[in-house]
Amino acid sequence: MNWRYVISQLGLLFLLLSGALLATLIGGWLFELNSASGVDRNAMLAIGATVCIGAAIGCICWFWTRKAPKHIGRREALLLVALSWFIGAVLSALPYRLWAHWNGSIADGHPFSRFIDCYFEAMSGLTTTGATILGGAYSIEAIPQSLLLWRSATQWLGGLGIVVLFVAVLPTLGVGGKRLFRVEAPGPKHEGLQPHIRDTARVLLTIYAILTAVEVFALKIAGMTWFDSVCHTFTTVATAGFSPKDASLGHYASPAIHTIVIIFMILAGVNFGLYYQLSRKRFRKVLQDTELRVYLGLLLVGTAIVTLSLINSPITLTKDLTVLEPSVAGAIHHGVFATVSIQTTTGFCTSDFNLWPFAAQAVLVMAMFIGGSAGSTAGGLKVIRIWIALKIMLAEIEHVFRPQVVRPVRLGKSVVDDELKLATVAYILGLVVLFIVGAVAVMLLEQWTGNNICDFKTAAASSIACLFNIGPGLGLVGATANYEWMTTGSKLLLTLMMALGRLEVFAIIVLVIPRFWRAD
Repeated sequence: MNWRYVISQLGLLFLLLSGALLATLIGGWLFELNSASGVDRNAMLAIGATVCIGAAIGCICWFWTRKAPKHIGRREALLLVALSWFIGAVLSALPYRLWAHWNGSIADGHPFSRFIDCYFEAMSGLTTTGATILGGAYSIEAIPQSLLLWRSATQWLGGLGIVVLFVAVLPTLGVGGKRLFRVEAPGPKHEGLQPHIRDTARVLLTIYAILTAVEVFALKIAGMTWFDSVCHTFTTVATAGFSPKDASLGHYASPAIHTIVIIFMILAGVNFGLYYQLSRKRFRKVLQDTELRVYLGLLLVGTAIVTLSLINSPITLTKDLTVLEPSVAGAIHHGVFATVSIQTTTGFCTSDFNLWPFAAQAVLVMAMFIGGSAGSTAGGLKVIRIWIALKIMLAEIEHVFRPQVVRPVRLGKSVVDDELKLATVAYILGLVVLFIVGAVAVMLLEQWTGNNICDFKTAAASSIACLFNIGPGLGLVGATANYEWMTTGSKLLLTLMMALGRLEVFAIIVLVIPRFWRAD
């Protein structure tokens, strides 16, 4: 194991995060200058101190290991990716904790007065989960704008992954960068868009930046402030879900704003490789993409079922818990928004789907499992894996009554090889097992500490919402609730599940296998 090189790259990661924090410090100061509450000096000090800490650690790590052999194998790549998320979340959590420490008006019961809660919020940001410990008695809107901007920025950074940004910005990884990209890039398809990994990452970042810029201006034109436009855009293109408003997108009663967000959630759930194909004018290749067709088809069917089930049901809005009388327009509006938000694993809310009919909730739960496309910023099992699994199941059913027929599993014109079929089934099985174990573990952890308000519906919802990087679930972690009430043990477990889901499980699980640490 080339430890020195791993440490050197972690040092560069600290420098990158410190640079992002510095940009947030400047942006937050400009936003707060024009806000009614003015500049929050404690927040500025907290972010500034974190910049100094991160830069100091990064410089020490890099200087100490600058002469390390520039070799990175698969083991080093896996270790570096995992450490990037867990250690990166520590630095990302510091501004929250330092702000609470230096702010005399913050009560001891505030979530940011406990580091575990700060770490939960930071990991939720970097993994684009969107589960939060803020809300209710601890209003999101009471947090300084600079900290809320950093909170949204962590999700934007996590959208394509810290490691992809790392590879794109820092050329020192050389050939080893491809190993990192293959570990971190979401989904089963890892073909490069360009011959060199840095070019691939830069293409992805360019597409990401274009989507970000377009949505910021679109939301501003639709009526949001610049601050809200930036924060919501950061968390939309990352399919992440943090909002600077307690009522999430339900704070805005604007159909135009909701429509814009719906469009960009759908776009962010598409394989980013298809946008590269569009830039090369390969329109037919995009239109013939099997996963895209299935993804859009599932969204269409899901929204239709949810909308139909809501037509005769009242809808409770997240803003002030206002109850709307049953109507076709309301059913379409909130049904479409919720279905798209959940399947893309964004997690924005306009209404409380905890109170919806069973059929609507069942569709949303299935959408949580499915998620978006491979190569997108969305979580979940990924549409392509679900489609491959269904194809395998149908092939096996046919083999029962026609054993002499050998029919290959195809995706479009491509044949799915045995290795990919096995990997797909193993991954789906692994996620289902982790979901069940997580649900049972949360239930037990809450009961052992005497927290009897947690029922199994809530435990299961929190497990799936964190493992599949969705954020809001059902029960006590629903659209109008948060995770602050949970015990420390449950928060630690759910934090781990966020990372497992974001790094697609195996990149972390291999680290606990003794043979991984043995020399080749």
